[in-house]
Amino acid sequence: MRTPMSWCRRSLVGGLAVVGAVAAVSGDARADIFHYTDADGVVHFTNLRSGDARYKVYLKGDAPGGGTRRGGGSGNGIGVPPSDREAARFTRYDEWIHQASSLYQIPEQLVRAVIKVESDYDPRAVSVSGARGLMQLMPDTADRLQVRDIDDPRENIFGGVRYLRILANTFNGDLELTVAGYNAGEGAVITHGGIPPYAQTRDYVVKVSKFYRRYRTIPDVVEASTAGWQD
Repeated sequence: MRTPMSWCRRSLVGGLAVVGAVAAVSGDARADIFHYTDADGVVHFTNLRSGDARYKVYLKGDAPGGGTRRGGGSGNGIGVPPSDREAARFTRYDEWIHQASSLYQIPEQLVRAVIKVESDYDPRAVSVSGARGLMQLMPDTADRLQVRDIDDPRENIFGGVRYLRILANTFNGDLELTVAGYNAGEGAVITHGGIPPYAQTRDYVVKVSKFYRRYRTIPDVVEASTAGWQD
């Protein structure tokens, strides 16, 4: 069993071990990624082949690697932006958010922050790259997560939180790497040895982190979702 997550940046020594084992990639970004978990539950990654039999293939170089924006499929370039303006939308999915958070042991405030930034709580939202629903899952990622109906709000929430759980396990509870992986795919985070140098992903990490802090400090969900969000 893994040790409980601590949701602050670089809070676990293992968080550094994850990225430290990955060499900088200046050439072929399609190289396979290998991993193993040591006796302390720390996950180690490398994109270099070695004779160490403990390392097994984690992600093939030609695999999409998940993510809600860059990996896992392609859209038609025409999105459907969030259009629901009712304040009730911020509490409409409370039961499912709570259930999924409890089941996968992901902070409810983080789930809300992801939903807020991804879709502004509108399940009809579709990104130009084809990500859909409250948690903006790419179709290929949804398939990987065994989501049968990507447009069903409950299934979308459970699939998205399941993906956050996978990412949190992969990055030993590092909040920023988990959030970056949700946007860009875990393969991109592993390959770059940290938050990928994509402006969109870096901005995404900042936004989700700010809303996460806001949901943790403001008890009223509607107020936390609509108020200004300075640091």
